[in-house]
Amino acid sequence: MADADAAPAPRPKKRWRRVLIAFGVLLLLLSLATTWLLQPEQLVPLILDRTGKTLGLEITADGVAEARLRGQPQLVVRNIVAREPGGKTAILRAERVLLALPWSSLRSGGKDPVIESVELDAPVFDLPALQTWLAKRPPGEDTKIPTLTDGLRVVNGRIDNGDWRIENIDIRMPSMHPQRPVNARIRGRYVDAATGNGTMRIPFDLAIASTRPANDAGVAAVGTLAIESGDWRLPATVSLSGPLHLGEDDITITPATLGVAARYESGETGSDNAASDNTRLPFSLGMHGPLRFDAGTWVLAPVGVALRGDQPVPNFDAHGALALGKRLVIELDGALPQWPASWPALPVPVSSSTSPLPFSLRYAGQADLADVARLRLQRDATDFDGRFKLYEVLGWIDQVGGSPLPPLDGSLRSPALEISGAVLEGVEIVIDDEDVR
Repeated sequence: MADADAAPAPRPKKRWRRVLIAFGVLLLLLSLATTWLLQPEQLVPLILDRTGKTLGLEITADGVAEARLRGQPQLVVRNIVAREPGGKTAILRAERVLLALPWSSLRSGGKDPVIESVELDAPVFDLPALQTWLAKRPPGEDTKIPTLTDGLRVVNGRIDNGDWRIENIDIRMPSMHPQRPVNARIRGRYVDAATGNGTMRIPFDLAIASTRPANDAGVAAVGTLAIESGDWRLPATVSLSGPLHLGEDDITITPATLGVAARYESGETGSDNAASDNTRLPFSLGMHGPLRFDAGTWVLAPVGVALRGDQPVPNFDAHGALALGKRLVIELDGALPQWPASWPALPVPVSSSTSPLPFSLRYAGQADLADVARLRLQRDATDFDGRFKLYEVLGWIDQVGGSPLPPLDGSLRSPALEISGAVLEGVEIVIDDEDVR
């Protein structure tokens, strides 16, 4: 009996050995499955699919992908395309997107939005498609502003919007924290092919600072830009500051303070010995008022405007409204303190008066000021109401031995004028120019 009782003793060891073997096989299978899942060609489609479903987009990438989980997790995706399901136009295309973030952000499931760095190479945004998608997004809770410990980098980006685009976009943001000041550098070039005086280009290089990345925080932009169209250009140094507010569909800075130190140039540039047909007109411009961007249009209204410049640029203060979108709209009412000395002389007794000259300026047309503007100008009882094209008038002022009459269409009324020693009363002069009607 004793021998019989001792015989079964080895069985538990065999069972434990089998359990350990089975557990080892399971671990091996899990390890193989995890290795397969974490391969970039398997991991990236899963991430893009989940992200796309969350955002209501189709997101694909057919380039070589990379995923690194050792140390700091990092994902690199190439040839990425994002569009609405069934949409023909891509909202975003990019040659390369890099996202690096710490394990703490992964473990928190986004509750702790800390990102090491974001890089985008040659991203292209289609603005109409983006706006259409954003309009369909359901309202939700405020998204937490992430912390970027090693910043944002965008190289050779582009924004397309029909006739105009912003190209060669380069953005550098060293870091970002929800409660700390933010600094960034933005470069690029605005191109508009729908102007009346040829394609307009505006290269810009701006340094931007904000007290913090949040609504109604103070923001300032300082840098250079140049408006170029046809045979003229307007290089400028600009500064813009005010509290920034991002709405659902608009951007406002209320109030905005804008300063511009610029120079109008025509003809050959880059030469100290300018030829007689070249023009160099330096001036300074200051504006103050609520600034709003909505539906592709910048509006500054009501706005106070102060212009100061060297002859023949006039000095004046005015108020009114400005808008820039598909068209440029100017509505200003102000006064010239005096008639510029380099402008054609006024007849007596208008020229001998020291009264300011109230004016009303209206323009609605191409952004390069190539269309017709309307000007009403008054001194004492003498009144002028006319229409003109800016570049033709500037050319007439510079000409030597040309027409004595400016390229205007309008009328001048005065109770009395002295012309060639003769005093004329009840004067009305009509200038008829069909090109500026």
